[in-house]
Amino acid sequence: MGLQLPPRGVGKARRGRRAPLLAAVLGIAVVLLAGCSSENRDDWKNLAMPSPATEQGESTLALWQGAWVAALLTGVVVWALIFWVVWRYRRRSADEIPIQTRYNLPLEIFYTVAPIIMVIVFFSHTVRVQNIVLDDPTPDNTVEVVGQQWSWTFNHGVGEQDPSANDDLTDDEFAYDQYAYVSGTGSDIPTLVLPVDQTTRFNLYSPDVIHDFGVPAFLIKMDVIPGRVNHYQVTPTEIGTYSGKCYELCGVYHSRMLFNVEVVSQEDYAAYVADLAETDNTSDAPLIGGENADTQVGLTSEADEYAEGDAE
Repeated sequence: MGLQLPPRGVGKARRGRRAPLLAAVLGIAVVLLAGCSSENRDDWKNLAMPSPATEQGESTLALWQGAWVAALLTGVVVWALIFWVVWRYRRRSADEIPIQTRYNLPLEIFYTVAPIIMVIVFFSHTVRVQNIVLDDPTPDNTVEVVGQQWSWTFNHGVGEQDPSANDDLTDDEFAYDQYAYVSGTGSDIPTLVLPVDQTTRFNLYSPDVIHDFGVPAFLIKMDVIPGRVNHYQVTPTEIGTYSGKCYELCGVYHSRMLFNVEVVSQEDYAAYVADLAETDNTSDAPLIGGENADTQVGLTSEADEYAEGDAE
């Protein structure tokens, strides 16, 4: 029983019908791309990433762009090999079947070794950028950040910072002797104020469920996990207002976990913290919730305070 082959003219007819459709699709794409605003041009240049507003974000963007370049080069090589094989081993006559090669040892070795090398390179550059973001031993400022259902609390340190204090949950040592805090609610979006050109470390706490603290313009986000303290630092380079949010589905009102970030001059930041310290929103230790937190800001409710007083 012979191999049934299609008539040679069928493929040409189909290609003839596809040509107008392809031209229409390309025309529509050109029109849509021509309508992009100047605000979107940076997104194209950054390969769909926002323009970084921090020193650490520059490293993150470089890693992102490098990964895309490597992926595109890999795609070009693979596509070139595919097209070369299609052309080189194409059927040259109506009754010819190309030689069926079962394997090619040099090519299989290349396809095994090349991905391993790529993974090693990606891993090394990722670790390098991670160290830049996470391992700054001497931040200029520390903010204790609490993600609670369903808003944020920002504890700003008042006075001199103790650089030897760490984020160990087993002790009561913090970077400052006094804190002034800002806490939001589901209907009140809080604002985080940061000084420009200074490195601020975020210690991240959660008294309830897993949240995720991130600002798109900073090009970094990190999980906020109960029972442990994650941290990272940023050095804002541009004064302005930015938007932040929770990136982890944390409950029914997850969509309300928004916050604003205002990057101001160092003098304005010092004045802001001083004004905040004159309000009633001050404490000797940061409000970080606790193992049995009962309210959004991690404070003991009035009912529990009365119950403890009666017990005494």
